[in-house]
Amino acid sequence: MMHTEFDTLMQTEQAVSYTPRVLIVEDETLIAEELKDRLEGFGFSVIAIVDTAEQGVRIATAEIPDLVLMDIRLKGKKDGVQASIEIRRHVDIPVIYLTAYSDRATLDRAKNTNPYGYILKPFHERELQVAIELAMHRHCLERQAQQRRQ
Repeated sequence: MMHTEFDTLMQTEQAVSYTPRVLIVEDETLIAEELKDRLEGFGFSVIAIVDTAEQGVRIATAEIPDLVLMDIRLKGKKDGVQASIEIRRHVDIPVIYLTAYSDRATLDRAKNTNPYGYILKPFHERELQVAIELAMHRHCLERQAQQRRQ
């Protein structure tokens, strides 16, 4: 079981029943279902699985999940990098890329969006777990720092 800032949050009276929410943007059905199973095993609630950038942006900005797992190559005209840019423009949600592509051009495009992680397929459960934990921790620290500045 993962120990994250959500474990600490869940110990407070305000968040006793809090379950972190994740959006999966992945166009390969088998991978999306595997991700869903693993995330639920980690204690997350998967709010939706979508296969286009447009759907990902729409759901992320409407539902504001705690995390987005984003494939880079998706169905439709836009890709995951473009979706991530649009999501981050509207809401403060960490995005972790999950992709089979590690070529320099793709990696450079992804880096320019300041992702919270970049996992290569095929992924291992522990690798996914660690990337999510680090992303959630970083996002929590960034929010705390931002609140202190205000």
